[in-house]
Amino acid sequence: MSDKEALLIIDYTNDFVADDGTLTLGKPAQACEPKILELANQFYAADQFVILPTDVHRKGDQYHPETKLFPPHNQRNTWGRELFGELKPWYQEHQKNENVWLMDKTRYSSFVGTDLDLRLRERNVKTLHLVGVSSDICVLHTTISAYNLGYHVIIHENSVASFTDANQAFALNHMKTALGAEIVK
Repeated sequence: MSDKEALLIIDYTNDFVADDGTLTLGKPAQACEPKILELANQFYAADQFVILPTDVHRKGDQYHPETKLFPPHNQRNTWGRELFGELKPWYQEHQKNENVWLMDKTRYSSFVGTDLDLRLRERNVKTLHLVGVSSDICVLHTTISAYNLGYHVIIHENSVASFTDANQAFALNHMKTALGAEIVK
C-alpha cells in the first residue's frame, strides 16, 4: 500500500468563523475559505482523505476545562457548530465517500480523546496537511500531537487564522522551528 495524505480542516465552524459566532476569528478566518475549499477539492479528486475534526461541547459542562477560559461555543446541535459557509454544502455533497469524514473532538488537539491516529495508520497516512482555526490553539495542538506521533505536517499558511496577527506569527514560527512543520502558501 502506498503512502496516503490527509487534509485536516480543523474547527471551521460558524462559532469560530462567522461574524456573529460566539468565539469568532472573523475576517482572517473567513479569508481562508476559498483556499480551504480548493484544497478539499484537490484532495477529494486525488482520492486522498479529507477529515474535519470539529470541536464539540455540551451546554453547561462544568467539567470541561474550556468553560473556564472561553464563552460557550460549538455546542452540539446548534448553528454555531455547523460548518461555515460553502464548506457545509461541500461536506454534505461528499460525506458519503469513505475518504471524507467529520469527527467530534473535545480538546484542542484533534488526536486527544479520538481515534484519529488509529484511523490514519490503518490507511497508511504519513503526511498531514492542516488548515482551519485557530492557528495558535487547535491547529498548534494538533501539530504538537502529530509531531509526537511521527507524522510529516504541512501547514497551509493562507488557510489558517488566529485571533491576532501576533498569535498567527508565533504559531507559524513555532510549528516550523520547534515542530518541524513545513509551511506553504
